[in-house]
Amino acid sequence: MTAALEFVEISKHYGKLIALDRLSLSVNPGEILGFVGPNGAGKTTAIYLALGFLRATSGKGRMLGHEFGSTASRLRLGFLPDAPTAFAGSAQDAALLAGRLNGVADTNLRVRARELLLSLDLPPTGRDARQFSRGMQQRLGLVEALVNNPDLLILDEPTSALDPPGVLQVREILRGARYAGKSVFFSSHQLSEVEQLCDRVAFLHEGRLLRCGNLDELMTDSSRTEVVVRGANSSGEGLAPFAKFRVAAPQKDGETKWVLPAEMARQVIEAAWTAGGELLLATPMRRTLEDLFVEWNADGSMRPQP
Repeated sequence: MTAALEFVEISKHYGKLIALDRLSLSVNPGEILGFVGPNGAGKTTAIYLALGFLRATSGKGRMLGHEFGSTASRLRLGFLPDAPTAFAGSAQDAALLAGRLNGVADTNLRVRARELLLSLDLPPTGRDARQFSRGMQQRLGLVEALVNNPDLLILDEPTSALDPPGVLQVREILRGARYAGKSVFFSSHQLSEVEQLCDRVAFLHEGRLLRCGNLDELMTDSSRTEVVVRGANSSGEGLAPFAKFRVAAPQKDGETKWVLPAEMARQVIEAAWTAGGELLLATPMRRTLEDLFVEWNADGSMRPQP
């Protein structure tokens, strides 16, 4: 399978400053990959290298079968910057211009532009796009990125400035793009959106890739188990040794929850059963992406994963 987007040992230096350090990363067809990391991690630098806005100090990359910076791939690309700019004219004018610049024939362009604008609750005509709110300009930028029906979408903070209905609309559009076999590479600080949408996530810290993998696998901590029991006396003799692993927050309907090393789970389950408890849940601990972000950011000095 040929990657839609691939970074191969790419570095970008500004004098002594290393903005990107030997980044190797790929985005597959029909995949949504979330690109996360703290401010200044190098995410925008990586995007600008892929688009040809910057030249790499070393390494190489390919986008849609062509080297970074090649004009041949741009007609099949949709790009949304983190702060879209609106020019004079209506939303429809902006969408038509974006389509024509990407080689879309007028016979199909007007219908597609109007459908996209209406799907994102934007008035095609009658208002100057410069007068749109920040959220409306964000949605218009997404329309401009989608109007040429691209094979690859590169999005920088696609849900910033959007209200909850707008976020839901974008979420459904990106899922539809994946379903159609398109690739989506997006950078975001909205970790809940990354968690909702992405197949894989890549974490960048100080220009280095520290983590990249399947989101479900990264969020599952197989070394710890969550056990929930109802009806057992958690302070009784059999369960007392596990008191330090008990979650302090009140549980509903007399439930007790422990988060403990996986090798101790069976002991707790047996002790709870002996105490007359009913087992409700025993599963590997699942963390949120926010938990992982904090953990990885704090451990930024660690060696990058191979």
